[in-house]
Amino acid sequence: MTTPAHPIPARERVIVALDVPDCATLATLLDRLDGLPVFYKVGLELFVAEGERAVEMVRARGGRVFLDLKLHDIPETVGRAVASAARVEAELLTVHTSGGYEMLCRAAEAAAGRVKILGVTVLTSLAEDDLRAEGIEQTIPEMVRARARIAARAGIAGLVCSSHEIEAARGAAPGLLIVVPGIRPASGAGAGRGDQKRVATAGQAIGNGADYLVVGRPVRDAADPAAAFAGLVKEVEAAI
Repeated sequence: MTTPAHPIPARERVIVALDVPDCATLATLLDRLDGLPVFYKVGLELFVAEGERAVEMVRARGGRVFLDLKLHDIPETVGRAVASAARVEAELLTVHTSGGYEMLCRAAEAAAGRVKILGVTVLTSLAEDDLRAEGIEQTIPEMVRARARIAARAGIAGLVCSSHEIEAARGAAPGLLIVVPGIRPASGAGAGRGDQKRVATAGQAIGNGADYLVVGRPVRDAADPAAAFAGLVKEVEAAI
């Protein structure tokens, strides 16, 4: 596993996905998490519904924001969207690496050091059969490796990939942050895959070299979200 130059505390490594429909539900979930998480992910569902207000609610409680919008458009549009995201003081922002080198360059340029751009390589909801259905002959690790190289050349800060492709991503772009979604407990409540096809436990992902984990349903849908989060932090601590 690659060790960051400045080790990231275990509690900071677990990013809680706030996949809720509105700010009323957001407030309830934040209350139930009792201020334990450091980083929170605001994704498409919440941001489309509430916009900057959702980000402000998280920041008002001392939370750091990962804005997961997975931007994928022409370079000019993405550059302008990145500049807007930087103004709301998100620390992390996702774009699709499949948007190409020029788009990634514009995203990095527009970020101007104010927000870290993360390139989504291959969604964790996809498997090899899905690639074949699109006429893509590369394996998922091959795609991750190719897109990681482009992302590194474009100057973005990190990559999003499943735990299964961390080695491929690290080998192609050793200096970039690795953020891993698709985290599930080994058993019990929240262990179901849902629409995720390439999953791992928190311990497996950290052991494979992840810098950050994104956890949604196992925390959001837990009977006690704060306890579920604390359990994940303990698992990360044991794997570091």
